[in-house]
Amino acid sequence: MSTALYRRYRPESFADVIGQEHVTEPLMAALSKNRVNHAYLFSGPRGCGKTTSARILARCLNCAEGPTPVPCGKCDSCVELARNGSGSLDVIEIDAASHGGVDDARDLRERATFAPVRDRYKIFIIDEAHMVTSAGFNALLKIVEEPPEHIKFIFATTEPDKVIGTIRSRTHHYPFRLVPRNRCWRTWTGSVRRKTFRWRPESCPW
Repeated sequence: MSTALYRRYRPESFADVIGQEHVTEPLMAALSKNRVNHAYLFSGPRGCGKTTSARILARCLNCAEGPTPVPCGKCDSCVELARNGSGSLDVIEIDAASHGGVDDARDLRERATFAPVRDRYKIFIIDEAHMVTSAGFNALLKIVEEPPEHIKFIFATTEPDKVIGTIRSRTHHYPFRLVPRNRCWRTWTGSVRRKTFRWRPESCPW
């Protein structure tokens, strides 16, 4: 079965993320000093690496050698959160486009009170966070404001202005940006040269 290129080459560490050094370098510095915030807001256009970076941050936080800016890639948590991993019970991804109501928020709040199954932190990655309803955000406010020590939140959104201010003000906001075309081109051609398949330059949109 064929695998989409974006999945085949999805970064597994911050060092592999291109064009977002203004985000990855401060995060790596915070991890190296163990001064990670309890909640983050990753915003930016579609396809710029928000959700991938959220997964990498979760990998760094729950690595057996962590928190670390460079996950070991060998421990159970790293393997489960790898590109082709099965996923971790302690890293919960929620698509707010279909689970953004007040009942979903209350369910999340209840789940957050339980300790992690195995790892250091229980991490909630909330994708399409702008789709959470006002009532849903209000239901989350208390736990985002005063979370247990074992909880981390990462909100990812294309529209940060739609995340209500009381939640946004309690997160550390990192705005992502689109990667320049020439940087995409260099990365793409470098990846292609390492493989044996053939391609035509005119097939590339850049």
